[in-house]
Amino acid sequence: MPSALGTAVDTTAATTLRSCSTVMKSRPAAVIFILVTVTLDILAMGLIIPVLPKLILDFLGGEMTDAAKWSARFAVVFALMQFFFSPLLGVLSDRFGRRPIILLSNLGLGLDYIVMAMAPTLSWLFLGRIISGITTSSIPTAMAYIADVTPKEKRAGAFGLIGVAFGIGFTFGPAIGGLAGDVNPRYAFWIAAVLSLANWLWGYFFVPESLSREQRKPFELRRANPVGSLTLLRSHHELWRLTTIQFLAYLSHNVFSVWALYAIFRYSWSQGMIGISLMIVGIVTAVISGGLTGRMVTRFGEKRTLYIGQFFGASGMVIAGLAKTGAWLLASIPIISLWNISMPAAQSMMTHRVSEREQGELQGALQSMRSITFIIGPWLFLRIFGWFIDPKNQVHLPGAPYFLAGGLLFTAMLMATRIEQPQRPESSIAPVPDVIPPEGTPSAAIAPILDSEENV
Repeated sequence: MPSALGTAVDTTAATTLRSCSTVMKSRPAAVIFILVTVTLDILAMGLIIPVLPKLILDFLGGEMTDAAKWSARFAVVFALMQFFFSPLLGVLSDRFGRRPIILLSNLGLGLDYIVMAMAPTLSWLFLGRIISGITTSSIPTAMAYIADVTPKEKRAGAFGLIGVAFGIGFTFGPAIGGLAGDVNPRYAFWIAAVLSLANWLWGYFFVPESLSREQRKPFELRRANPVGSLTLLRSHHELWRLTTIQFLAYLSHNVFSVWALYAIFRYSWSQGMIGISLMIVGIVTAVISGGLTGRMVTRFGEKRTLYIGQFFGASGMVIAGLAKTGAWLLASIPIISLWNISMPAAQSMMTHRVSEREQGELQGALQSMRSITFIIGPWLFLRIFGWFIDPKNQVHLPGAPYFLAGGLLFTAMLMATRIEQPQRPESSIAPVPDVIPPEGTPSAAIAPILDSEENV
């Protein structure tokens, strides 16, 4: 009897392997489902980036100083909502499954964009931004979904594909939103609403549940609050070290809050040139995240990929700070973008250090930690930039924010060299399929889905 059972299991595994490897090794069906969801979510978010300040300015009668203050409030409240609600949604997804959280968030986001498109006053717009901060906190749940359906040794490559989704969203979202905003700033919100509601329909019909009932964990308020969620990050010394590394990385990423002002001040770039440069950032990010991360992890392992990416990121920041011409700043973009290979590697290493029942809690805690950097990072880098370009001060160093970001990344790189590399499966063990079938999806059912993807 054990022999027959083993043969059946081997046959099923072999069928799944052949189906996955024949069609889309790097993009299995279940991962593609969630990548479409994340891409549409980020695209909708990117649409409103160039038009929200203009709408705020219109409500305030063109008063630029007041608009700057209100824009800061909008940014802070958005980050605060993510800080408080990311761990809550993560823990709820551990209890009730990933699918209902993702669907409710997408539906709520779509309805919220409609509220913002029709907002009659600034207060209504501000309320809409609060709701947006809550509903976009579902992205950590999508990351937990990836962890659910992907074997441990392949998670870094799968998380890299999330970088592709972000790259696509932030490449085309602001461009489309800007064009729509030239006609009417509210049009971008309507387009974002359509995308989010389409995202909800996509998820409702095509995204299966990834977390089996046996793997679900009872809800505990202690784990759901942003301070309590950090307890998980401190539960293992290696996990806490990776958390510190990621904190430094996320904080460094906020240096892009000075990108536009830096380019205008130092190179007299137009708004169009700034938009083109950000589009280049998005394209290069998508290419590197999707095409290089998995290969780097396969060849060098997650630990080396982590600190190699941080080395290039830090080096690119220094080049950006030293750049005397706009051409040199553009040249720094692909070097900085190589940093993107390190983020999925770190994410993957962190998922190895918690149980399968805690993946949602982990991602929620990480998003709360990242939200803290969104609150303090822009303020930190903008204040440093303002101080070093102020004629009243003796030291004139407009590249100071980039030097600080480079220093933070070099520190993270040194810390990463002391992280223990997760053990890889023995070569004698049979290959693991690219995706673990979600709940209610038999292994053999993956083949027709993949075949349809190939035909498309």
